[in-house]
Amino acid sequence: MNGQSSTSSASNGITPLQQMVASCSGAILTSLFVTPLDVVKIRLQAQKNPFPKGKCFVYCNGLMDHICVCENGNSRAWYKASGHFSGTLDAFIKIVHREGIKALWSGLPPTLVMAVPATVIYFTCYDQLCAALRVRMGDYSQEAPLLAGAIARVGSATVISPLELIRTKLQSQKQSYRELTDCIRSAVQSEGWWSLWRGLGPTLLRDVPFSAMYWYNYEKGKSWLCEQYNTREPTFTITFMSGAASGSFASVVTLPFDVVKTRRQVELGELQAKNCNYCIKSLFQVSSSTFSVMRRIVAQHGFGGLFAGFLPRLIKVAPACAIMISTYEFGKAFFRKNNQERILGPLQTSST
Repeated sequence: MNGQSSTSSASNGITPLQQMVASCSGAILTSLFVTPLDVVKIRLQAQKNPFPKGKCFVYCNGLMDHICVCENGNSRAWYKASGHFSGTLDAFIKIVHREGIKALWSGLPPTLVMAVPATVIYFTCYDQLCAALRVRMGDYSQEAPLLAGAIARVGSATVISPLELIRTKLQSQKQSYRELTDCIRSAVQSEGWWSLWRGLGPTLLRDVPFSAMYWYNYEKGKSWLCEQYNTREPTFTITFMSGAASGSFASVVTLPFDVVKTRRQVELGELQAKNCNYCIKSLFQVSSSTFSVMRRIVAQHGFGGLFAGFLPRLIKVAPACAIMISTYEFGKAFFRKNNQERILGPLQTSST
């Protein structure tokens, strides 16, 4: 009952617009904290194995993964020569000293253009769905976060997928908007509107189970910690701990799908860097299904290949989830308190 009341109260006393503002604030703050970690990681990778022209890497701002295509072997802010790095801390110091502190947020503005709207849609939809499902599911209301998280992720991923495809094309080939429009139009004419959602399947296979597990465990963990600390309303510390723990668990369970999604993203970007029309026709000829990619990874690298990058993903996902959810909950609590004070203020004044 505690979990039910805490979640239902989370959506009462606050408008959807205020939920959007709270999630937007959380998304921006998460990106500001996590982006430097990924910039340093990419610089260290480029130092060890320089990226040849036409190859790709995945860049993450803590909210979304984005494919980046290498040009001229050593370009863009991610590759800028800064001497030799002996480790992560050394890379932070040298980048700030030689290029300025803004270099730690290289590539952040264009990724925020999609990451923030996607996050706002996702978190606002989750809250609205969860509150509605708890009322309708009766005795099974404890499972509402599981279903609400999955549905909200499907919605946000479906909305943002065509924008991600367009952004990747623009970045990989530096096309004009007219050329891009012609390319997309020809793809739609030859293969239908579904061609704009290519690659959505692997994304959903990773993100939907992640979201379902994340929200279910988050709500359970938050309720349990509230009982342990004997408090009705979750504190910032409680939401931070619950977010980090639930995010860590979900990221480990869904890691094989993340490995597959990353490989397919890289294949897509490299095809697009070569030829736009060819890549549209060839995309599903390469790695035709998620499970065929899994079989290929197991054949090449063994079962452990499906869990490649376990520690880096965990180090990035745990703080990102913790910062995002705790900031979001703090924002909602702030708006709820202001709304209550605005409503109760005149009554209290008149009674005194």
